[in-house]
Amino acid sequence: MCICVNCHYVDRCLTYHAVETQHQERHLTETPDFDPIEPRINVNIRTRDHEIQMEWDVVDCKSFKQEIGKWARLRPGELIPT
Repeated sequence: MCICVNCHYVDRCLTYHAVETQHQERHLTETPDFDPIEPRINVNIRTRDHEIQMEWDVVDCKSFKQEIGKWARLRPGELIPT
């Protein structure tokens, strides 16, 4: 799971914005202004019915500041990305 969903900066982060783009998800903001320090992204690649699927997850970041439930508060009632 992407650690960003519990990060204080999720709605301002350039890296999370890129992850949203890769997943073709609606952005929390169109104008992110926070450039995190050394985010580490795991990319899982798998094939399904002759289709290549990629899942991007931020698994570490030196700028991570825990704020449990931040993403859920920004998108009430929506499923939290996994």
